[in-house]
Amino acid sequence: MNPEEQQYLDLIRDIMTTGSFERGRNGNTMSLFGRSMRFSLKDGRMPLLTTKQVAWKTCFKELMWFVRGCTDNAELQKRNVHIWDANATREFLDSRGLEKYEEGILGPVYGYQWRHFNAPYIQGRDVPYWNKTMNPPGENPRVETPPPCAGVDQLQQIIDALRHPEERYSRRLILTAWNPLQLDQMALPPCHVLAQFRVREGNRLSCAMYQRSGDVGLGIPFNIASYAFLTHLLAKHCGLEADELVHFIGDAHIYEEHTEALKTQIGREPFPFPTITILSVKPSIEDYDLADLEIANYQCHSKITMEMKS
Repeated sequence: MNPEEQQYLDLIRDIMTTGSFERGRNGNTMSLFGRSMRFSLKDGRMPLLTTKQVAWKTCFKELMWFVRGCTDNAELQKRNVHIWDANATREFLDSRGLEKYEEGILGPVYGYQWRHFNAPYIQGRDVPYWNKTMNPPGENPRVETPPPCAGVDQLQQIIDALRHPEERYSRRLILTAWNPLQLDQMALPPCHVLAQFRVREGNRLSCAMYQRSGDVGLGIPFNIASYAFLTHLLAKHCGLEADELVHFIGDAHIYEEHTEALKTQIGREPFPFPTITILSVKPSIEDYDLADLEIANYQCHSKITMEMKS
């Protein structure tokens, strides 16, 4: 019923049967190198896995945290999102040599590179988008803001190109989170490192995403959903139609603690994917929220709990 989700289930089986055993930074894994999957986004298709429940609202909140350029975990916690908690503790930051950061400050991670690539990152600094949106009038922000011109706003450059009748066909529509000059300032170097956007036939927008490291049990379902959300969002915002998501994974691995849970998952029959509708076009890409989305016909199996590895 769902051959696209079957790609993911087959990846799990392949890793379990032919993967190599590796002792990694944060646990033992079975691993394969170099895999890809393709997901149609046509007619509002939204690849939320159905063989377990995916917390898509949490995923979208994290995506908008990226889009707004935020690097403060406290802003996620306010929205009951705890994906980054383990990487934002005092102990973890100190282990990365980031003693100067307040607890919860993550350094120039994904959103900072998307919106202010390579701008100097100084303790107590963050980009302006989240602060102008989330801090009530008169409240002192937790972090200051650098000059609006700091760094390269890659995401806005892509939006401007997608709205241009000729530049939208460029083969240079690249969004990268991998910045070797600032990796040591990040609480965690990025796993999904690069996305390329492509328009064909006038208005069909696709995204190819490369991920250097993929936790197949927990991370990959979120990564698929996140970049599908981003492609649908950009398509709507720029007057285009979402077409396809292509997902490339470098090191695709399964943690040994996740093996039994994934054996349960691959025994389940997938349902058809749901659909997404974005209800309106907002003035700015930072302005979208959960209230602007409708997810229809998301039929899925029950939640499967797995330990998150930091």
